Amino acid sequence: MRRKMGLVAVVAALLAISAPYSFARTPGKEAPLYAGVAPGSEGDTQVEARQRIFDQTVIVNVTRPTITPVLPDKAKATGAAIVIAPGGGFKFLSIDSEGFMVARWLADRGIAAFVLKYRLDATPSEPDAFKKNVMALFAAAGASGPLPDHAQAVADTQTAVKVVRQHAAEWGLDPHRVGLIGFSAGADAALKAILADEPASLPDFAGLIYGPMGGVAVPKDAPPVFVAFAANDPIFGGKGYGLIDSWMTAKRPVELHVYEKGGHGFGMRPQGASSDHWIEEFYWWLDARGLLNAGHRLNAMKAN
Repeated sequence: MRRKMGLVAVVAALLAISAPYSFARTPGKEAPLYAGVAPGSEGDTQVEARQRIFDQTVIVNVTRPTITPVLPDKAKATGAAIVIAPGGGFKFLSIDSEGFMVARWLADRGIAAFVLKYRLDATPSEPDAFKKNVMALFAAAGASGPLPDHAQAVADTQTAVKVVRQHAAEWGLDPHRVGLIGFSAGADAALKAILADEPASLPDFAGLIYGPMGGVAVPKDAPPVFVAFAANDPIFGGKGYGLIDSWMTAKRPVELHVYEKGGHGFGMRPQGASSDHWIEEFYWWLDARGLLNAGHRLNAMKAN
């Protein structure tokens, strides 16, 4: 773990130099996370595109990471913000069911959402070759559990949290209520961003949705986490609850929801299962923790 996180720490050091620049803050307008080429992607040649897999349109070959703000009506705004990291095995991004559909749901309830496109591994442009490439990855993950490390995706996730926090006042947000939610590979990137324990990019709370469940070394200031997955998840199900045990051993707040059915990658796709309601339970968790209290936002702003 130390060796793997060492690479993340190196990338995080680059972020401190490269992140600050004039950032586009127009609601709904996709904006790059970095000025110029993202650090470490100088030699990338793949071209971002859309593909079809698992009956959905996905984004592939991302080399230019961005965030897209989906903001609530000012009358509903709670001051809370969440960066959303879709999944896809670091091969693609489920940008709709684990991205914009989540963002719109949150924004409708007063939470500012920022959909992240992080960098991905190169995949073939020919559709059949792309599907074979992805299916081989998930077959391997189903057998072993962990996903390959992806330091660039982790760095982009850290940068997204940092950027939202840096510009919180301009969006009318509380910089002390900037959260992060990730799905599958996005949950893996979110978890590693937390474990990197970099104060500027550490989220104030996090949701880890059907991500890896193995034990980790939890930092003493790790944020509260909400964890949800299905018992019949073919990739991460049936491998224990080491992640939860780690958070509890560190005496950090954690909430776990295990659904009987739902499989992997249920996102915002209704299946007639109790897992369809994970997002309501996530919202209730946020509310129970006082993260949606507009008065809290005003008091925090005055304290600054």
